[in-house]
Amino acid sequence: MSPTTSDRRHRAARAATAGDHLWMHFTRHGDGVAPPVIVRGDGVHVWDADGKRYLDGLAGLFAVQVGHGREELAEAAAKQSRELGYFPLWGAAHPTAIELAERLVATAPGDLNRVFFTVSGGESVETAWKLAKQYFKLRGKPRKHKVVSRSLAYHGTTAGALSITGLPGAKQDFEPLVPSALKVPNTNFYRAPVHGGDYAAFGVWAADQIAQAIEFEGPDTVAAVFLEPLQNTGGCFPPPPGYFERVREICDRHDVLLVSDEVICAFGRLGFDYGANRYGYRPDMITTAKGLTSGYAPLGAVLISERLMEPFRDGATFMHGSTYGGHPVSCAVALANLDILEREDLYGHVRRNEDAFRSTLERLLDLPIVGDVRGAGYFYGVELVKDEAGKETFTPEESERVLRGHLSPALFENGLYCRADDRGEPVVQLSPPLICDQSHFDEMESILRSCLTAAWDKL
Repeated sequence: MSPTTSDRRHRAARAATAGDHLWMHFTRHGDGVAPPVIVRGDGVHVWDADGKRYLDGLAGLFAVQVGHGREELAEAAAKQSRELGYFPLWGAAHPTAIELAERLVATAPGDLNRVFFTVSGGESVETAWKLAKQYFKLRGKPRKHKVVSRSLAYHGTTAGALSITGLPGAKQDFEPLVPSALKVPNTNFYRAPVHGGDYAAFGVWAADQIAQAIEFEGPDTVAAVFLEPLQNTGGCFPPPPGYFERVREICDRHDVLLVSDEVICAFGRLGFDYGANRYGYRPDMITTAKGLTSGYAPLGAVLISERLMEPFRDGATFMHGSTYGGHPVSCAVALANLDILEREDLYGHVRRNEDAFRSTLERLLDLPIVGDVRGAGYFYGVELVKDEAGKETFTPEESERVLRGHLSPALFENGLYCRADDRGEPVVQLSPPLICDQSHFDEMESILRSCLTAAWDKL
């Protein structure tokens, strides 16, 4: 049903009220800002207050694995709310947290046999760092507290997680942050400074930068390495062959924990339950959130090696937690979400269709503004350039004018919700619901082609 004139006025007023009172996340604010108001979702689409439909090419925020409007998830939340709406995991347990923990570790790699529930991805990362510090203190190695992460990598906004984050622009307004967070190069092979066309050799070099950082700081001071299976910020950097095998060897050699930050990559985004399972490595912890509930309820988790529990068995307390970590309603939604993922074989669906998704996006390589298409599963980045041959990137002024001033609003106006980002190189990121098929890939490519062609004309 089309909105009436009265409906439109009411919705315009609501948008204006949002501009007046709602402090939005990672959003520029100013006079006259009236954000779009998204009111409904179904499948791979969302609708705004004026009835306009958008293809959700980002799964909300890398989260809505099973698509929008799943009544089964709403019913799971309602049922649990009637039985036990809330109780904390402070010295007591409840059934949905117990069942979900058991289910999460059933297919986890290695000996990840413990689950600590949080509310968000950033809190999961914060938890992992704190646990690493206390673990080594209990083992009589109190100097081991530093962490290593990669350039441009995003790990969250809490003080510790932001310190681990490798984005200077995201941190500068909040410094000083937690000290002792070291940075090493990422695995952006498109802009690799060494090893030209030898991908495997580049992977060895990139992994060895972690070893050098640990050795330079002193292995007796480094507690953990935080890595995403496929790095998000900068435009979806896959790991080169042998990279994680080498990192595991380095961590074992220096008694350093390997944390796989899978806030985005877990629960099907890469076609597997865990990204570590896709790439065949054994982490000491996995941090998760987002796809665990498909975004229908806030929940995060840290999967932890059984050996990290050992020093706590003599009565030590991990002095960490939150009011809503492992909320019974969120856990119930997560269980129902996992049921859908398994029943509909969405992990298999992603694996069967990822090549088609990639090849559809690679059509865009015939545009002069497109330098590279990279990623895996249902998680891809399209890097933009102003000179293909030289891989010349945008100036700050061009990013402001072309990326934020034109491309971001143009994509949305043309019915595609995704992300145009320049926190590293300028990229368009695509991470749609796992139920997408070729028709949706074609729609994304068509809208991108039109908008990128217009953006090239504005360079």
